Amino acid sequence: MNRPPEIKSFFDPDTFTVSYVVWDAATKRAAVIDSVLNYCPASGRTHTQSADAVIDFVRSQGLTIDWVLETHVHADHLSAAPYIKEKLGGRIGIGNHVSQVQDVFGEIFDAGPDFAHDGSQFDHLFEDGERFKIGEIEAEAIWTPGHTPACQVYHIGDAAFVGDTLFMPDFGTARCDFPGGDAATLYRSVQKIYALPDETRLFMCHDYMAPGREEFAWETTVAEQKASNIHIKAGTSEAAFVKMRTERDATLSMPTLILPSVQVNMRAGHLPEPAENGRRYLKIPLNAV
Repeated sequence: MNRPPEIKSFFDPDTFTVSYVVWDAATKRAAVIDSVLNYCPASGRTHTQSADAVIDFVRSQGLTIDWVLETHVHADHLSAAPYIKEKLGGRIGIGNHVSQVQDVFGEIFDAGPDFAHDGSQFDHLFEDGERFKIGEIEAEAIWTPGHTPACQVYHIGDAAFVGDTLFMPDFGTARCDFPGGDAATLYRSVQKIYALPDETRLFMCHDYMAPGREEFAWETTVAEQKASNIHIKAGTSEAAFVKMRTERDATLSMPTLILPSVQVNMRAGHLPEPAENGRRYLKIPLNAV
């Protein structure tokens, strides 16, 4: 079915993250993409304000959630996928290369022998090119590694949800210096996105508001990215992109929430199991990332 999906965005100002509800108006079947569990790094407290806004909207529209999708193992916010699933149903999905992320960060966080490295914390692992549906709207999972080994674009109708692979054209592309990242691989992944029809709507996972812009924005098109992305326009060579991306990444500090985020998100958004005293703990590995 070629009709465009309906899309509602939710911007979390603390992490500059955009979550989405995507649905088929005819059947009211829907997906939630890249949900946020609010987290205070000073107190270690979590709350569900951002996720509750999504839940309230879904209920107000009478939608049925079939999927709770992750574009990748996020390093800048905690996922609320298990909470969304508990309240609304649906299956938690991510790309099938998530096991590579679990291998690397399972060791960094000393996750222990009970931590599975096969992606089994998620309900479904998408293969590259795998097709599925949101109601009657055709969708495809497209593997786009480079930022992380498990990055995934969800192409749904005339829209594509690109995670951190691309930002708005005036902000460029994702960094590639996390464990398992690679600039040349990201370049090739972007070419997959640029191969989509020019009119395809692209929805970002973040917007950090480029200098000179006065409003947050997270929707663009393939044509706009190819014409004006400051890092990777159509015709940019792989060598030039890799040089730019490598030099730029060397100047960047780690995201504020990378350590809590990754160890939760590699578990499909589940918090670590309680210790013997009943409390849950996040680990802070020293000099590891």
